[in-house]
Amino acid sequence: MNLLITGSSGFLGSIISQYFENTIQDFVWKISRTKTELERSIHVDLSKEIPNLKNLSFDLVIHCAGKAHIIPKTLEEKQSFYTVNVEGTKNLLLGIETLTIKPKAFVFISSVAVYGISSGNLLPETTILAAKDPYGQSKIEAEKLVWEWGLKNNITIAILRLPLVVGENPPGNLKNMLNAIKKGYYFRIGDGKAKRSMVLGKDVAKVIPIVATKGGIYNLTDGHHPTFGELENILLLSYHIKRRIKSIPMPIAKVLAYIGDSIEKITKKPFIFNSNKLEKITSSLTFSDTLARENLGWNPVSILNHYKPKY
Repeated sequence: MNLLITGSSGFLGSIISQYFENTIQDFVWKISRTKTELERSIHVDLSKEIPNLKNLSFDLVIHCAGKAHIIPKTLEEKQSFYTVNVEGTKNLLLGIETLTIKPKAFVFISSVAVYGISSGNLLPETTILAAKDPYGQSKIEAEKLVWEWGLKNNITIAILRLPLVVGENPPGNLKNMLNAIKKGYYFRIGDGKAKRSMVLGKDVAKVIPIVATKGGIYNLTDGHHPTFGELENILLLSYHIKRRIKSIPMPIAKVLAYIGDSIEKITKKPFIFNSNKLEKITSSLTFSDTLARENLGWNPVSILNHYKPKY
């Protein structure tokens, strides 16, 4: 089977491409902005141009490329989410349309950010897409593009809405959390009992061959949804860190958040800690993966078990 994957040099993209190369042993073509001398590598910036796929054919396309993990501070940075996530998707689809033989399936890596919700318990895929931030809105628009394109071209479409993705050397919030714990400047806010949905990158890769044959829209999680406290403690054990997690009581945290809000009003720029950040840290936000379990046989590894030390 021939496979085309975008964003192959990114965190999740590299996990998925490695899985197919090592386990499924398919012929993997990679689209990346990073120029390489690797065989079956296509160097193109999808946000700016349509890929040249002349004389190629693919059974499956996995679209991982996208912009995430930053808080936009300027109008230009906000626009970049649309340029990369929407225009990039549009250019990829236009490139695929030039193929003589169209792929059987297209898997789009989306995000639970499309729901635009900061707290909730086991939210299903039927939850209204209400994102107001540039990232979430760009993912909503890209999902619509992909779904309508699939209907038009009679191609099986699968959309995977992912929470925080875990793996070796993770980016984003988990990376920041781990670095802070290692260096001793991490603080638990409140009791640490707020839950978050997470998923192991390797499990996402494993389910793709299955979901590509069925199609549909799915949330994927580890099924446990660890609390901040559980995650903090397992990271201490996993990385053999000999220190206790320091905590900030809620009354003090609220004062610090108020100060952050005031600084933002003056500077007109996002501050490191504010009321919005406080709400996110102290509120549970979990998503249901029941549909994936019923339709795909989804049986993921718990994030806590993944980090559990191997003695």
